[in-house]
Amino acid sequence: MIKFFLMVNKQGQTRLSKYYEHVEINKRTLLETEVIKSCLSRSNEQCSFIEYKDFKLIYRQYAALFIVVGVNDTENEMAIYEFIHNFVEVLDEYFSRVSELDVCFNLDKVYIILDEMVLNGCIVETNRARILAPLLILDKMSES
Repeated sequence: MIKFFLMVNKQGQTRLSKYYEHVEINKRTLLETEVIKSCLSRSNEQCSFIEYKDFKLIYRQYAALFIVVGVNDTENEMAIYEFIHNFVEVLDEYFSRVSELDVCFNLDKVYIILDEMVLNGCIVETNRARILAPLLILDKMSES
């Protein structure tokens, strides 16, 4: 099960965070700082899976953005690694080459995409067309 989902830039600034288990606000800041530090300090040759406290971190870098997913011990690391890639492919399809600015200025749409893919920490959808369908309908409604 997914515990949290983070998008972070190379400077360590959180661009998106979504928690699927309750974590107090002050503990979130500390957790994010430690998680970001542990992921950003690793080289490209090192594994993208990290054992951290009572969960695993799976991260992937795309240009200037790092996507970090915290999961429980029973979750399949490769499945989450591919989920991260699928998430970025969906963003690329919607934004046509997603960038950090796209995420910053369209945070609501990124959250909609994430919510279409993950429900209560479980991956429920991976089909790009089904994930983007509600967003495309909202775009058509806003044009009218």
